[in-house]
Amino acid sequence: MDRLAAMETFVCVVDAGSFSGAARLRHIKQPTVSKSIAQLEDRLGIRLLFRTTRGLVPTEAGQQFYERATVAIDQAREAESAARESAGGLTGRLRVCVPITVATLKIIPFLGAFMDEHPELVVDMVLSDENIDLLENGIDLALRLGDLQDSSMTARRLAQERRIVVGTPSYIEAYGEPGVPADLAGHQTIVSDPGRGGSVWAFRRDGAEVSVAVTGRFRTTVTEGIRAAVLGNLGLAVVPEWIFRAELASGVVVPVLADWTLPSIDVWALFPTGRRPSAKVRAFAAFMEEVLNQVGKSALVQQDCGYEELNLVSMSL
Repeated sequence: MDRLAAMETFVCVVDAGSFSGAARLRHIKQPTVSKSIAQLEDRLGIRLLFRTTRGLVPTEAGQQFYERATVAIDQAREAESAARESAGGLTGRLRVCVPITVATLKIIPFLGAFMDEHPELVVDMVLSDENIDLLENGIDLALRLGDLQDSSMTARRLAQERRIVVGTPSYIEAYGEPGVPADLAGHQTIVSDPGRGGSVWAFRRDGAEVSVAVTGRFRTTVTEGIRAAVLGNLGLAVVPEWIFRAELASGVVVPVLADWTLPSIDVWALFPTGRRPSAKVRAFAAFMEEVLNQVGKSALVQQDCGYEELNLVSMSL
């Protein structure tokens, strides 16, 4: 019996909830799946599965075996991938998740050189501002901005981005320009989710700190929505400076409260917990780090970029 193949079949049965589903995933016949599970149970001397109205589910021993088998399968695949990569460069598929605006403005426009350097690599990029589960969605590497809410994961801080308050000349002509943070109480503001600033904006100047609770009739959870709202004259917003670099240069958007500073926003590369990042994952993380720190260096402060296991429940970011 091929031990690794049997584990892969068992994992597929648990994931699919049936022998027939596992057969489709493995591209083999259903009797072959049944026979493989029976042989595996005989070898281990335990029952791994039992049938319920929801289908096949693992026993307590089966659940423990499933968790360890999943790790073993991942490690075997990573070993094979590392061997292929060391022999002939980066190959295979790399699945990454990047926030929409970061991807379209900062990553994808510079991706060509990386792809040319690794012609055997396929990049599958998921564009999402949601904190999606990396393991559940098969993500090898994710880029996230702001505070990390996950209880535990492997993270690498790539950079910090400077944030500013911006608005359009048309909005300022209609509502006036705030001179101090407290003036924001009389303005429409575009409120984002808490990880990117939320409804409390903290300002600093000459050692003093001022927090202002802002209000606004428009709220959004994605950076692209903030950008569109500012350009649509809906109000003032706190954003990373690079989002409006072209518009700031042309005067389409202008900074306000420029003599005050706001806390910078962290840029993180995240990896599935328990896995050592493969060569292609590390290479893409290095590519994103280089791009983030080359495109508008004035807006970025490069940080220590070593890999670190973070317990984010107890860690203050």
